[in-house]
Amino acid sequence: MKVIIPLAGKGTRLRPHTHITPKPMLKVAGKPVMDYVMDDVARLGTVDQVIYITGHLKDTVEAHARAAFAIPGIFIEQEVQDGTAGAVALAKPHVDAPVLIIFVDTIFDADLSVINTTDADGIIWVKEVEDYQRFGVVVADDAGHMTRIVEKPTTPISKRANIGLYYIRNWKLLYEGIAHVLNAPMNAGEYYLTDAFQYMIDHGAKIKVLDVDGWYDAGKLDTLLETNRAMLEKGRARVPAGIDASQLVHPVYIEDGVTITGSVVGPNVSIGTGSVIEHARLRDCVIGDKARIARCTLNDSLVGDHVVLAGITGQVTIGDHSEVRADA
Repeated sequence: MKVIIPLAGKGTRLRPHTHITPKPMLKVAGKPVMDYVMDDVARLGTVDQVIYITGHLKDTVEAHARAAFAIPGIFIEQEVQDGTAGAVALAKPHVDAPVLIIFVDTIFDADLSVINTTDADGIIWVKEVEDYQRFGVVVADDAGHMTRIVEKPTTPISKRANIGLYYIRNWKLLYEGIAHVLNAPMNAGEYYLTDAFQYMIDHGAKIKVLDVDGWYDAGKLDTLLETNRAMLEKGRARVPAGIDASQLVHPVYIEDGVTITGSVVGPNVSIGTGSVIEHARLRDCVIGDKARIARCTLNDSLVGDHVVLAGITGQVTIGDHSEVRADA
């Protein structure tokens, strides 16, 4: 089996952090988002190759993937950002077997081993949500097979959101569908992979719809912080020796080499290696490596590596190698 991972996007909703860090490599609970997904892929034990579709900061993505993941990979640049169908189309020369397609700016709780026993042409995983108007939602028939995807519906035709996780056993029909999409006019300025799935269904394919137990979005600031909290609550919390427990409100994730003095940290705070927290109060924050935060009261904040903050109160999102002093 092959795995296709499209990650060419610029991550505009997480700027300024994504100016120098690819969105899938931003950390929650001390671990890059894409690493959570790749752990699930590795556990399958049946993946021959991962095909990474890169773009923005492609060299950074490639270096991380080669260092972090044991499964052989190939890296293809998507030079024209023309949509998800265009991204997956680039992998075609390397696909000669069923494919798992994963968009790695989310983390999911799903048993992927079902792909080893399914006789369906494909599987699309979904999560029921209340704010269905924000998503593409999947409509299924009584047998549990997808009939269509409706983008941002105004009426509750379905609350099962498309989460960007797909298995396609009938990969030849998939690429026939992608070719059809790429030869048609763009859909709202893009070529959508979901339109290729619709082509498959219209030509007799059976795509099973399965619900995930959990889905954690890391594609924008508020959801990334929510995902950080969820991962901490699910067992990723960590405190190294030498940290004064009386200063912590659990759950928290603290790397080695962190210094905390006269501060209260937590709940739902992750701090990268070598950071210094002095006379501060942090809640619902992700702090990068080698940051220095002094006399600050921060909540719902994302702070990059090598950042200096002093005398700041409130919510901040500040990229690497930045310095803000309000009490200097």
